[in-house]
Amino acid sequence: MLSAHNLLVRRGRKTVLADVSLQLESGEVLGVLGPNGAGKSTLLGALCGELRASEGNVLLDGESLDRWSGTQRARRLAVLPQVSTLDFAFRVEEVVGMGRLPYQSGRARDAEIVADALAAADVGHLSGRSYLALSGGERQRVHLARVLAQLWPGQAGQTLLLDEPTSMLDPLHQHTTLQAVREFAGRGAAVMVILHDLNLAARYCDRILLLDGGRPVALDTPAQVLRPESLKAVFGLEVLVQPHPERGHPLIIAR
Repeated sequence: MLSAHNLLVRRGRKTVLADVSLQLESGEVLGVLGPNGAGKSTLLGALCGELRASEGNVLLDGESLDRWSGTQRARRLAVLPQVSTLDFAFRVEEVVGMGRLPYQSGRARDAEIVADALAAADVGHLSGRSYLALSGGERQRVHLARVLAQLWPGQAGQTLLLDEPTSMLDPLHQHTTLQAVREFAGRGAAVMVILHDLNLAARYCDRILLLDGGRPVALDTPAQVLRPESLKAVFGLEVLVQPHPERGHPLIIAR
């Protein structure tokens, strides 16, 4: 279980994240929303250990994150950054297979897991192709498969951190990606996902952390967080919020 307590991150003299405490729960998808510059990616960087907090701490199963070895951490925590760069002509399945590097599960088992992760990310049909020949959205889904393979099949005690995994995707694959994430959490893993689309967050997240100016504004269920007054204050956007006619989650409509 990954948790943060009173996180504060500074860059030079500027405070970019402050007063953040949260716990990622097994089986839960936690969405992080906020305008550009709100501190979303900074939070993800602090949670995975890429950024060192100026104050506060991050704990993995009750121990400081920096006490875990790289291999131990990689078996419990996978991160999909906003931009994943790779400039070599690896085949798609080789890219996804990089997620298996922390393990010694054998070539045959790794091949099975890679195939399962490719299918979960809806990119099985890309197997055998060069990564460099893919579109931006296809590359993004291949990297999703890579981090799924790293924790496959997902279980309690594992955490998946995703930074805007739908940013390059068409509407269909935005939903298939978040459905895959939702199913992964359903097997016991904890997931945190940074999103910009309010309606995707309302549909797929159990809780939402709303950030503004590097500080938390709200942390609760979508129904409690996605309210017109909060969205107006944070995004400057006038909206109507109504129950989805079929699913019941909040439906946000710009006025």
